[in-house]
Amino acid sequence: MLIVATSLTGTLLAGGLVTNTNQSAMYTRLQSRNASTAIDAVYYNPAGLTRLSDGLFFSVNNQTIGQSRTITSNYPYLSGTPREFPGSVSAPVFPSLYAGYKTGRFAFSAGFTPIGGGGGATYEEGLPSFEMMVADLVPLLNSQGFPTTQYSADIFFEGSSIYFGYQANVSFEVNDYISVAAGIRMVTAKNTYNGHIKDISINPTYPAFGAAYNGSMVLARSFFNSGATILGTLATGYNGYYPPLTSIVGLGGGATLLTDAGAFGLSSTDITTIQQLLGAAGQTPGEIGTATIAYAQTVLGIAGPDWEDGRDAFAENAVATEDTEVDAEQTGRGFTPIIGINLTLSEKLNVSMKYEFQTKLELTTKVNNDMGGGIFIDGEKVIADMPAMLSTGFEYKPVDNLLLTGSMNLYFDDKVDYDGSADLNINMIEKNFKELSFGAEYMVNDKLRASAGWLGTFTGVNMNYISDQRYSTNTNTFGAGIGYRITPKIDLNLGGAYTIYDLGEKEYNYFLGGVLPVPVMETYDKALWLIAVGLDFHFGK
Repeated sequence: MLIVATSLTGTLLAGGLVTNTNQSAMYTRLQSRNASTAIDAVYYNPAGLTRLSDGLFFSVNNQTIGQSRTITSNYPYLSGTPREFPGSVSAPVFPSLYAGYKTGRFAFSAGFTPIGGGGGATYEEGLPSFEMMVADLVPLLNSQGFPTTQYSADIFFEGSSIYFGYQANVSFEVNDYISVAAGIRMVTAKNTYNGHIKDISINPTYPAFGAAYNGSMVLARSFFNSGATILGTLATGYNGYYPPLTSIVGLGGGATLLTDAGAFGLSSTDITTIQQLLGAAGQTPGEIGTATIAYAQTVLGIAGPDWEDGRDAFAENAVATEDTEVDAEQTGRGFTPIIGINLTLSEKLNVSMKYEFQTKLELTTKVNNDMGGGIFIDGEKVIADMPAMLSTGFEYKPVDNLLLTGSMNLYFDDKVDYDGSADLNINMIEKNFKELSFGAEYMVNDKLRASAGWLGTFTGVNMNYISDQRYSTNTNTFGAGIGYRITPKIDLNLGGAYTIYDLGEKEYNYFLGGVLPVPVMETYDKALWLIAVGLDFHFGK
């Protein structure tokens, strides 16, 4: 039984398919920071750091994030449909750290951010794609003449993903209106996967395989092992007696009753065993008593290959329904070149633009147990590139105590190989991911500022991208919070945000037994909340 999850965790809150842009408490309460000229510009707008006064600046931020997920499947063979599979993502610690030093026309800065992933997804009951494989046992066994009505299994999966970004920038003020910046970010990526499918059970009614198989719940592997043993014995009997019977028919003895086959060298034990094989092939006592050697040879010639196929299939199913565990991780490292420009068009208006080049990431798989869950291969390379991103933004002060800001990010997903393999060419992107945001901050007095903002994301994935393990929908995020000047050199930022996800869905054909198409509808629902706190330290002039 395969565990087939590869990407249960993605970005948390803002950002594209694999990129996090919620990187400061100021962002949380405004939702728009692309034209920042504060210390969080280390990430959002490095060129804007030249607008700081000379001196040293630090920023320490943390977000606590929770996300609920519910996947619903109407696959008819699941136990109770439509069936819901709840999951949760938790990131109690999601830190962002910045440092900057401004001197004259230069600014030097560094930052640490969880640039991708950032949480662990837990599915206590697994996912539809896991349980569907178990549920298939019921219809498949019934179709093969083994009456079965129920299944059960202990299914669990959790995965975590974290991409840390270590960034350094140099910014230069060309003149009073134009500043430029260049930077580099090193990205270290680590995905972990842990899960199991255990104690797969069914309730077959087929006493021929043993008295225990009377409609009670039993381990599936026990049933399949019993069947493989019995069918193996029948296949051995077929291989032992079909050739001699064929020889006798060839010598002209086909019309002889099987009970008289001793005339052709068969012992009484041989005859009794052949009669038992005929009974296993479905012959009645009357048919067995009147069977000729030719008739027995024909019946065994039909039943024997089925016994061989059944023995092999049951042995394979016994292995497939063994307990399966996965303990694997994928790690890699890549680099992101960054360039930016900041335009100070007036004392009231600031405009920015930043371009992050595509990050080439190749993850190496390490399997920590003997199985890998049937999908993870030790040493395998997986493509996990992060797309290039173009960011623009503005900050505008219509009056001294009011700040209006807007941001736009465009992710070049169409240049990324999201199928993860150099050998595949699966188009998963219909259009590039975009996000648009607006925020406003009002200065209540010299110490207190209040703010609120909105962010909308507009995904561009197609149905090839979407599954119960990975999906993307449009979102609306609303954030609000306050800034408070504790001392002239220390600012406190507090914020909270809530994200509403559009309901995702996918309709597809699932092939029962790898052959019969069964239409399935799955829906994907999420909700996310976060709280953020940050301290900014000013040691400028």
